[in-house]
Amino acid sequence: MSQVNVPICVDLDGTLTHADLLAESFLVLVKRNPLYLFYCFVWLLRGRAYLKARIAERVALDVSLLPYDAKLVAYLREETSSGRDLYLCTAANRRLAEQVATHFGFFKGVRASDETRNFSGADKAGALRDEFGERGFDYCGNALVDVPVWKLARMAIVVGNLHIAGAAKKVNDTTLVFEQKRSFLRLVLREMRVYQWVKNFLIFLPLLASHRFTDLRVLGAECIAFVTFCFCASSVYLLNDMLDLDADRRHARKCKRPFASGELPLMVGIVLTVVLLLASAALAVLLPVDFIIVLACYFVTTVAYSFVLKRMLLVDVFVLAALYTARIAAGGAAGGITLSYWLIMFSVLIFLSLAMVKRYAELEALLQRSESGEAAGRAYLTQDLGILRSFGTASGYLAVLVLALYMNSADVTLLYRHQQALWFLFGLALFWISRIWMVTFRGQMHDDPIVFAIRDRLSLLVLALCVGTVIVAI
Repeated sequence: MSQVNVPICVDLDGTLTHADLLAESFLVLVKRNPLYLFYCFVWLLRGRAYLKARIAERVALDVSLLPYDAKLVAYLREETSSGRDLYLCTAANRRLAEQVATHFGFFKGVRASDETRNFSGADKAGALRDEFGERGFDYCGNALVDVPVWKLARMAIVVGNLHIAGAAKKVNDTTLVFEQKRSFLRLVLREMRVYQWVKNFLIFLPLLASHRFTDLRVLGAECIAFVTFCFCASSVYLLNDMLDLDADRRHARKCKRPFASGELPLMVGIVLTVVLLLASAALAVLLPVDFIIVLACYFVTTVAYSFVLKRMLLVDVFVLAALYTARIAAGGAAGGITLSYWLIMFSVLIFLSLAMVKRYAELEALLQRSESGEAAGRAYLTQDLGILRSFGTASGYLAVLVLALYMNSADVTLLYRHQQALWFLFGLALFWISRIWMVTFRGQMHDDPIVFAIRDRLSLLVLALCVGTVIVAI
């Protein structure tokens, strides 16, 4: 049989696309209504095929946004132009598989799972052998579950790492490999957003403000609180990115995140989310009950933000400001430190300003790309830029005003020997918030101002000067 007469059977999940359609559609369903999580458990009792069918009939995915393997797609286009027939053969439900086939337009047919049959592994191998004959087809797959199919194929086409390719070569001497080189640990750390852990240093602020940084017992409690918050925050970052795939894939920068790009499997994210959350809970029990309450409120609020609040006008930025302030409240609770109203007011106002910076930068980037006037997954329009700038700058300057009023309060004379030195702190804060908004207005702001600050030399210099000023004042 000449090669042109040998059809190519192509797997979908992890092969043609780096995505897992079952995991994606499941997350879309749960995002729509978390109660579907319990329905899914019931459907799973009747088998994976039944689960896939029930989810697929309730979910619509934009298959044009899926992260497809560019090299494989180019190869398939070349093969179909030479006269070869292509078949999409996947364990995904037929509804979704047909949408993908329609999107490409070069597949002659679709073989996929239905309500009673999970078209995978040995079942797929037997079906393709019955239809095309042994050695009568080439098969393109990506996982060890495809080994039975490669064993019966004329040629094994592998999309994956060398371990998968080695397994294919053991059962099929004719193998074509589209190698994928990925650093699993690097991808996990990126998706956990370890660089965002710098925000959790706010936990130590009550310790510093109360001048109890020499108390080793309190310092130890704050360190445990820091790690606890890091694990909890990362679990929410993972959940947020898994629930926000569609919006992230429409974003110029966020489309490169490991989940959105398909580099990191969603099932890894689901498992890691649970593990991090359990680790956070295990550490939290070592700290006072007040800290556990703050942590629980933080987690519930961030989950609500991921599901609903991020799409509510202005509510989203107030929630972001509250979440930053929650870290300071957690630091106070962990060390048994009473927070002053001055610190709370300053925190809420400064973080509200930074939340406005974040939204302004996103809208500015949207406007520069001359796209739709509405931000994907947000309640803002590009016309809102002016009012956001007004709200944000006003909030930032109010925070500096609160700092100035605090410097004239009775509390300062009790805590600082040379309180006059704190006026330099006032000047630094006024300069920094003004510069942040100037950078944002010029379109040079990273869409996360905290990330910008830790990468900006001048911001780091301002922080160092602030710390030095407080030490001199003490």
